[in-house]
Amino acid sequence: MVGVSGVRGVVGRDLTPEVVTRYAAAFGALVREAGHRSVVLARDSRQSGPMFSAIVEAALQAAGCRVIACGVIPTPTAQLAVEHHHAGGGIIVTASHNPVEWNALKFVGSDGVFLDQESWRRLEALMSAPPAPGGGGDTVVDEQAIARHLDLLFALPIANPPAVRARKFRVALDCIRGAGGPIMTQLLHRLGCDVHGINLEADGAFPRPPEPVPANLGALAGLVKKTRADIGIAVDPDVDRLALVDETGAPIGEDYTLAFAVEAVLARTPGPVVVNLSTSLVVDDAARAFGVAVERAPVGEANVARVMRRRGAVVGGEGNGGVILPALHLGRDAPLATLLVLQLLAGDGRRVSERVAASPRYVIVKDKVPRGPHVESVYAALLQQFADATVDRQDGLRLAWPDRWLHVRPSGTEPVVRVIAEARTSIDAANLIDRAKAACVSEGAP
Repeated sequence: MVGVSGVRGVVGRDLTPEVVTRYAAAFGALVREAGHRSVVLARDSRQSGPMFSAIVEAALQAAGCRVIACGVIPTPTAQLAVEHHHAGGGIIVTASHNPVEWNALKFVGSDGVFLDQESWRRLEALMSAPPAPGGGGDTVVDEQAIARHLDLLFALPIANPPAVRARKFRVALDCIRGAGGPIMTQLLHRLGCDVHGINLEADGAFPRPPEPVPANLGALAGLVKKTRADIGIAVDPDVDRLALVDETGAPIGEDYTLAFAVEAVLARTPGPVVVNLSTSLVVDDAARAFGVAVERAPVGEANVARVMRRRGAVVGGEGNGGVILPALHLGRDAPLATLLVLQLLAGDGRRVSERVAASPRYVIVKDKVPRGPHVESVYAALLQQFADATVDRQDGLRLAWPDRWLHVRPSGTEPVVRVIAEARTSIDAANLIDRAKAACVSEGAP
């Protein structure tokens, strides 16, 4: 799987040392071609991470690069390290939410944002070109990336740590044994929280499927009940997504993370909001309360970040729990999302469940089918079925009505076509899903 989300595959089958070497060497050449030399190297805790990191380091050195080795840190921490060091880019060895047998390379540009399509085309061209003489590279170690990330969070003009400390939140925390344990526990302790954690070890032995969707948060829900926590917090292995469990032990869905963050930011800094095409209408409702209309971008952090930059957005992100605040950096950031959510809760004392209950209710259903060669014919069939819908073709096909929508698109991280729908009721959302899947079958997409 190759795209704006990186180069992903099953270790040993798709993602091999040879593949990693070729991409890392080409990225080193890309950095040198742009007149830079330094590259930040980081990884999550996956057990194949040390092997692939060593391969990347060697390939970058062979290309004449200076490697700034950060070790196991969150993806947003690595993006901030690229900016801090004025590096030519960064490579993060992480498959994010993919299952344990996967790994990936994520490529960050000199601006701290994942590569755009033009840079990808140049990277792939360099893969097939003869290697240019690079000279000897070297490696330096950066052990302060997490500390800097936290200091930048607390220095944000929008940050109000004293208000959070005054609430003395009891927080249940699940870090899936990914890269999040150190930064999330330090953040919460600095915010005066009473932390009860599980899976804080950064050893990559994921005890459950790593994506922080409600179906995977049973242990966290149990911890919330056992400790009588005010909130449960879960991150994915590379710590760019945040999911919430309310004080009753009910997972509320990742879209509420972004909705809460939007509300927290717009209350203090009005301005444009940008989200991806598969984000829930709860975010539109949160922004509408401040007189702001939401603009939508193709799925993928790099796509959202670039639209945010173009529109001068003050906040945005993706409905999978990825919050982006340009005042910090143009990347999804779970520690940032945690700070914003706790500030919102500290503001008026309402509990998580009370905030959810006060919002207009929607049901979002996510499904997928195997990717086939006839996706365009599926789109044509759906356009004929839903002639009354508002159409968006930025990324696959999104059909929208005032209170519901359907999005069908090829995934950038798995070999599937994603089918996502949202409506006021589960029956209406499921009906949209069923009709889309039926179109996939009838048109031979699988």
